[in-house]
Amino acid sequence: MKTTKASIKTFLEARKLAIAGVSRDQKKLGYAVVKKLKETGFDLYLIHPEAETLHGERAYRTITDLPDDIGGLLIMTPKSETMKLVEDAVKKGIPNIWIQQMSETPEAVNFALSSNVNLVAGKCILMFAEPVQGFHKFHRTLKKLFGGMPK
Repeated sequence: MKTTKASIKTFLEARKLAIAGVSRDQKKLGYAVVKKLKETGFDLYLIHPEAETLHGERAYRTITDLPDDIGGLLIMTPKSETMKLVEDAVKKGIPNIWIQQMSETPEAVNFALSSNVNLVAGKCILMFAEPVQGFHKFHRTLKKLFGGMPK
């Protein structure tokens, strides 16, 4: 599966996003992602099986608890949880799924592709959610120079 610029653009156009895998720890990637997406105007719905709130936002225990009009799901969980989240997202009718790098599994990717959702897999959302800043901007510049960006 090769992620394209078009699939990334389509995902990011869905301004109402659910995020699975957000930690309570503000030093983890999940916090940085939530902070960045909130600052850039995304309407976020955080999924956590135990928390009632995360980083000042209501937390939903499962995908089935989410409102029906969610435009996309960002998965940043351990690989062992990814397949169930993809299955639940497809069942819920979420049209866009982004499986953050290090969370993807072949089974989850294949299931998403066979379910006709717009899929982004194996990429870091912080390299694509504008404006890209800091380390991610540097990393993106390197990828552009060496032909590693999606086409």
